[in-house]
Amino acid sequence: MVSWNNFDTLASVKKLSSLGEAVRLPEVLSGEAGAERVAKYQVPMSNGLSYNFAAKQVDDRVLEALAKLAGEAQLTEKYAELYNGAVINTGEKRRVLHQLTRGQLGEAVVVDGVDKRDFYVAQQKRAAEFAHQVHSGAIVNGAGEKFTTVVQIGIGGSDLGPRAIYLALENWAKRNGTLKMEARFISNVDPDDAVSVLNSIDVAHSMFVLVSKSGTTLETLTNESFVKDALKKAGLDPAKHMVAVTSETSPLAKSEDYLAAFFMDDYIGGRYSSSSAVGGVILSLAFGPEVFARFLDGAAAEDQNAKNPNLLENPAMLDALIGVYERNVLGYQATAVLPYSQALSRFPAHLQQLDMESNGKSVNRFGEPIDYKTGPVIFGEPGTNGQHSFYQLLHQGTNIVPLQFIGFRKSQAETDVVIQGSTSQQKLCANVVAQIMAFACGKKDENLNKNFEGGRPSSIIVGEQLTPEAVGAILAHFENKVMFQGFAWNINSFDQEGVQLGKVLAKKVLAHETDGALKAYSDLFGI
Repeated sequence: MVSWNNFDTLASVKKLSSLGEAVRLPEVLSGEAGAERVAKYQVPMSNGLSYNFAAKQVDDRVLEALAKLAGEAQLTEKYAELYNGAVINTGEKRRVLHQLTRGQLGEAVVVDGVDKRDFYVAQQKRAAEFAHQVHSGAIVNGAGEKFTTVVQIGIGGSDLGPRAIYLALENWAKRNGTLKMEARFISNVDPDDAVSVLNSIDVAHSMFVLVSKSGTTLETLTNESFVKDALKKAGLDPAKHMVAVTSETSPLAKSEDYLAAFFMDDYIGGRYSSSSAVGGVILSLAFGPEVFARFLDGAAAEDQNAKNPNLLENPAMLDALIGVYERNVLGYQATAVLPYSQALSRFPAHLQQLDMESNGKSVNRFGEPIDYKTGPVIFGEPGTNGQHSFYQLLHQGTNIVPLQFIGFRKSQAETDVVIQGSTSQQKLCANVVAQIMAFACGKKDENLNKNFEGGRPSSIIVGEQLTPEAVGAILAHFENKVMFQGFAWNINSFDQEGVQLGKVLAKKVLAHETDGALKAYSDLFGI
């Protein structure tokens, strides 16, 4: 029997809080003992990746307490509830099934007589067949010419995840000869966004993917109008250039305004939707369905790892509970995601939504107020760019910010240069290694302006190269990390009521139903 109890009622939390001073990183990472710690505190992931947490402020004592927390909070059992189809999203009374888009983790989930795994696979097959037809020239534009560009129109989870994945694999696909179509993205309701994209592409040879589960998303429908106007001005029929990704019950589902419609459902939230048709259509068009399938395989392998009840063999659960320790015991308020890979340039933005929209909650899963901290602030930028931006505060600021590095031994590039005895990739790897140690150990100096206290904790996911499988595994790792933290905090990580209030007020402003300060602010913009 699974029990859903508040975090601060768990005996293991009281034990965790009583352990005393956190591990002193300058001490445990020094000398030969430091080298042994780096080798010991590492957990294999799938697809050649590993999660190393040697520079986190934990020791065997903390890890033992975290293992007890995992057991008492029933994290493994709650994950099983999720993938076996229980109503985990209590706020909206829905199942949570994004893992089913990449594999069957447990028993079949049948809803209203429909096997949901079969449903998701059917949509993947439809997207694959459609992509093959576009690539082969069986589906062409009004002039009988092939499409060369695909543009996604969506916002939030319909944009951030697919965009991050496309950018992660664009250069890999070019090098491996699998880039079928270039992809662009329109998300912001700011007209400058749509105009900028439309001015940078050949609309006559562009296909547009409109993504809206409800078919009523204001920003997305507004941008669709921009696109349709551009197509009409070019003398083109919009219906021959557009497809929809939506629910079967939305007004877009059977509209003659689209070449085709691909379906998702209410059991997959936007920020978890990259492995559904939301990401599948554009990524299959851009890279080919075979590459998208490899991405799904990488995610599926990491979902399997997340089933392991042994904390020290479950990288997502371990990452999650170390984060809980940092947030609730050590009191750290933020986490920086720092990929040392330019291909992952938009990955921090995706994780920002994934984490903060999921776990930015102040009531438990039953809608009752809680009296403990939940999700941290997430931010980040690729290295080495971030080193010349906000690392100053991370090194010497008054707040300690835990760090999550991601790095690869090899780049995606075919070429490199040797300057001063080392390649660009070697310089990149040297920088991430140096930063881990600089943050952890610091440097003593009598000149306090040059003194570094150290004790800044970090972890790193390390891999050989950023491949489709690796991207899928990293995505699933963080999705599962967020899930486990939500379970530990007894909150609902799968709704987002905080998104709605601003939308309601915006509609009042546009309808001129305002008074007081809301009217005054509206007047500032002449609305």
